[in-house]
Amino acid sequence: MRVSAPLLDYQNVSVYRGDTLALDGVSLRVAVGEHVAILGPNGCGKSTLIKTFTRECYPASGRGESSLRILGRQAWDVNELRRMLGIVTNDLVDQCTRGMSSDFAELPRRVTARDTVISGFFSSIGVWAHHDVTPAMRETADALLARLGVAHLADRLLTQMSSGEVRRVVIARALVHDPSSLVLDEPTNSLDLRAMRDLRGAVRTIAQSGLSVVMVTHHLADIIPEIARVILIKRGRVVDDGPKDALLTSARLTDLFEMPIEVVRRGDLYHAW
Repeated sequence: MRVSAPLLDYQNVSVYRGDTLALDGVSLRVAVGEHVAILGPNGCGKSTLIKTFTRECYPASGRGESSLRILGRQAWDVNELRRMLGIVTNDLVDQCTRGMSSDFAELPRRVTARDTVISGFFSSIGVWAHHDVTPAMRETADALLARLGVAHLADRLLTQMSSGEVRRVVIARALVHDPSSLVLDEPTNSLDLRAMRDLRGAVRTIAQSGLSVVMVTHHLADIIPEIARVILIKRGRVVDDGPKDALLTSARLTDLFEMPIEVVRRGDLYHAW
C-alpha cells in the first residue's frame, strides 16, 4: 500500500442489485484522513455504495472502463480489507443486539459490551469457545469502551442497553484493529435526542484523532463540524461534490430530496426543516 494512495478512488463505477441499477457511473475520491458526508434520500444508492467498500457488491461489467480502488488496491482479501476499514451499519448493530450472525446459530449465552468489542478481533458476533482471547485484547476492548464513553457498560448485556449505548459499543468493535477510517451508515437512526448528541460527540472525538470519517446519512444534523466535504447522491449518481457550506443550502437540498426544504445553520451545525 502506498502512503499517498487515496482511501477511496472510484472511477465510473456502476452496480446492479438484481435487475436494478443501484449505482450509475459513480466517480469519487476520498483522501486518507479526510472527513466526508455522503448525503441523499432513501433508495438513492448510499447503502450499495457502502457494500462496494466491503466488497459485498462489485462493479457491473460492460458499462465502459471503470476502476474501484481502496487504499490504492483493486484486489483485496476481504478479511484484510475489513480490518483496514471500520464499518458500522444498522444490520451489524441489529446482529450484535440479537447475538446472531450469518455464519452461526444463536449464541449459547448473552453478550456483554466487552464481548462485543472483543468479537471484532475475530470478525464474529460475540465471543465463542474456540476463540483465543488474550489479555491484550481485553485491555484494548476496555480502552475503546472508555474512548467511546461507555466504559461503565463493559459487563452489561447489550439487551439491557439503550440503542445509543449499543451503537457506541459497536463503533468500539469497529476500531479494534486501529483502522485507517471509520465508515458509518445512518448512525443516528432510531436514537432519541440525548443519544444523538452523545453519539455525535463520540464521532467528533474519533475524527479529531486523525481517522477518516466517512458518514452516510440523510440527516443534516449528523454532519459534525469536522466534516468539511459533502457528496450528494440521487438515483445512483453523484450529483454534486464539494464544501458543505456550498452544498448544504435550501436550494440544493430541495432539488436533492424533491420537496421544499429550509436549511438553518447554527454555528458549525446544520438542520433541515
